Amino acid sequence: MNGQETSGLTIALDAMGGDRAPDMVLAGAQLARIRHPDVSFVLVGDEARIEPLLAKRKLLASCARIVHTDQAITNDERPSVALRTGRGSSMRMAIDLVASGESDCIVSAGNTGALMAMAKFVLKTLPGIDRPAIASFFPTMRGESVMLDLGANIECDPDNLVQFAVMGAIFGQAVLGRTRPSIGLLNVGAEALKGNDVVKEASNRLQDMKLPGDFHGFVEGNDIPAGTVDVVVTDGFTGNIALKTAEGTAALVNEWLRRTFRSSVFAMLGYLLARNAFRKLRRRADPRQYNGAMFLGLRGICVKSHGGTDAKGFANAIDVAVDLVRNGFNEHVKEELDRYGDRHEELAAAMGGT
Repeated sequence: MNGQETSGLTIALDAMGGDRAPDMVLAGAQLARIRHPDVSFVLVGDEARIEPLLAKRKLLASCARIVHTDQAITNDERPSVALRTGRGSSMRMAIDLVASGESDCIVSAGNTGALMAMAKFVLKTLPGIDRPAIASFFPTMRGESVMLDLGANIECDPDNLVQFAVMGAIFGQAVLGRTRPSIGLLNVGAEALKGNDVVKEASNRLQDMKLPGDFHGFVEGNDIPAGTVDVVVTDGFTGNIALKTAEGTAALVNEWLRRTFRSSVFAMLGYLLARNAFRKLRRRADPRQYNGAMFLGLRGICVKSHGGTDAKGFANAIDVAVDLVRNGFNEHVKEELDRYGDRHEELAAAMGGT
């Protein structure tokens, strides 16, 4: 994400969301403020805990205000319970600020399920979209790709996958800068006869639709890091497993490298000679660089940070929100849905309409 200035942008932060909140949230916001000098923040959470931390960060204090609540959503709280009882929580109040127009977007590192349930209930979905999807960036051999869904919808039908493909392609245009993003459906094989009925039916529909991109067909797991397509579409169950596997693999490789270069004097000497190269590799594979997933399909910008991230990772999630607002992502979605004329009818037909 880049650090260009955005005039008049206000971001609501769920200051109590995340494993190390609120300190991590404020530290991340301070870093983000350096990158985006014209951004201001609304810190929603326990004022007694936030105020002392804010007082230590003069730069952030100059552009932030606190909205107090002593209620917070826990990591293990069920989404249905959070939706029913969490009206006064920091997460819900931050979302409400976006709905009321007081903030341009929300960033939270809190409970994913609760955030999705609340955001969908308060912000509602865009026309033609049944379910929001979690989308985020993946590093590839060709740069970056976007993948969705990453956990919001455990079970999906062909209608959902079709909608994810449309939103993902528009995301690829607006944020990745691809003129005609290539779109792939994640499957157990690239052959047309492989896979379950859901992905086969979704593939058939996408082949016959006008899209803001080019439908590639089926892709496999190894196509994700290869960058075979710009947009990888799958259900939330598979997508979340793929995401966590990628994060775990990156951590495993880093640990193997660390152990290898400590295994002997010659290995340590080799590390010293190649130290700068390995630092670059570590930065390239750092999952914090890709922190910040968006709930696509809502009538407002809502970005989810990893709950266990640090200040650097949270600042990157804020960067995602800034970029999406600056690029007018939701407006672009609406424009694209209108631009492709009969796509509304095609989407309605795909969703069982007339």
